[in-house]
Amino acid sequence: MADYYNYLIVVLLMVMGLYIVMAQGNLVKKLIGLNIFQTSVFIFYISTAKVSGGTAPIVIDGAELYSNPLPQVLILTAIVVGIATMSLALALVLRIKRAYGSVEEDVILEQDKSC
Repeated sequence: MADYYNYLIVVLLMVMGLYIVMAQGNLVKKLIGLNIFQTSVFIFYISTAKVSGGTAPIVIDGAELYSNPLPQVLILTAIVVGIATMSLALALVLRIKRAYGSVEEDVILEQDKSC
């Protein structure tokens, strides 16, 4: 069980993030849930890319097994894209707040139906 600790954490974070997105009506809380889900995907990808006993990809004496640095580079790029996407989403939530006076999904949908 200790060998699969990372995967247990990934599943718990995925379920928690998905639950927050589905259960909450507040748009900011939904974005936080998406961020938690995204973090779980990062942890999963890094966990699967780990090579047991692998060293950094630098040629040294006695090293036969090397870790691939590509997954870490891809996750770093995904983190940057995630931050940019989150900032855009928060800016959209601010615009929605100014237009509708609320960030609650029910209130926004009710006001849209009345127009």
